[in-house]
Amino acid sequence: MSRGARQPRAARETAQAGQQALVVAAHGRHYVVEMEDGSLLHAFPRGKRSDCAVGDRVRVESAAADQVVIAGTQPRKNLLHRSDQFKSKLLAANIDQVVIVLATEPSFSEDLLGRALVSAEALEIRPLIVLNKVDLTDRLEAARARLAPYRELGYTVLELSVHGDPDGTQALLRPRLAGLSTILIGQSGMGKSSLLNLLIPGVEAQTREISAKLDSGKHTTTFTRLYPLPADWGTTEDRRGCLIDSPGFQEFGLYHLSEGMLERAFPEFRPRLTGCRFYNCHHINEPGCGVLEAVQSGDISPRRHQLYAQLLHESSQQKPW
Repeated sequence: MSRGARQPRAARETAQAGQQALVVAAHGRHYVVEMEDGSLLHAFPRGKRSDCAVGDRVRVESAAADQVVIAGTQPRKNLLHRSDQFKSKLLAANIDQVVIVLATEPSFSEDLLGRALVSAEALEIRPLIVLNKVDLTDRLEAARARLAPYRELGYTVLELSVHGDPDGTQALLRPRLAGLSTILIGQSGMGKSSLLNLLIPGVEAQTREISAKLDSGKHTTTFTRLYPLPADWGTTEDRRGCLIDSPGFQEFGLYHLSEGMLERAFPEFRPRLTGCRFYNCHHINEPGCGVLEAVQSGDISPRRHQLYAQLLHESSQQKPW
């Protein structure tokens, strides 16, 4: 994706009859799309409904000045989003990997971690847990102990220090990011922005450019945006790959996941699902439940089962959207 000279006029002309573009930034109903020639244009949806996400391939048509209207969205491979009882927040589309950024300090939320993993599992997206600030050795062992159950479940946990060992961090992450579309998610204060600045040269300049297209500098910390990976990282399956940065958040609602999706989004549940006496078992208090038997025997963590029960309760709530 070129970040060189911009040619909005040429892009407008080619957009007259409709052209494909990539959504690279989103803030509410305001979008920035990258045209096929590498130019960036401000875009907005047709009609009142706004259902595009960063990473979407869309068809755009010329509107006015350096603006285009989004006329349609190509079919998605997936769509990562969070939701509560009242609304849904789109995060990114067509992604290959979710990197959950944690830190030894401040303390991270296991509830948010668990929900992010469930969301990735439900969409069959590869999750990767990153523990930052491991140079703070007085907090390291406590953080490792909290993450040990997730390692036992088979999740990869990478330990790094963006500020303490930037070269080691780059060497550790490059082969896991090259050629893939990856979204970074996490709470505020975990070092996500520092990690992005380390991995993507000139990220601040790119952010300012996109912010200008959104016509508001105040959006710089609150919009989701896509950055192409450096060209010298190499490719996977002829793909250069990208990093998608999302605003930090403290809650990760999954009200949109059905009961069937939830039970299969816990990898430790899957082998036990066929052991339930009842075909419509909810794995809450039913007799002869294979999942509950595993909880009682210690093969499934009570904390993980509590998370499942909470998510199941949330999914049963009436949703106005």
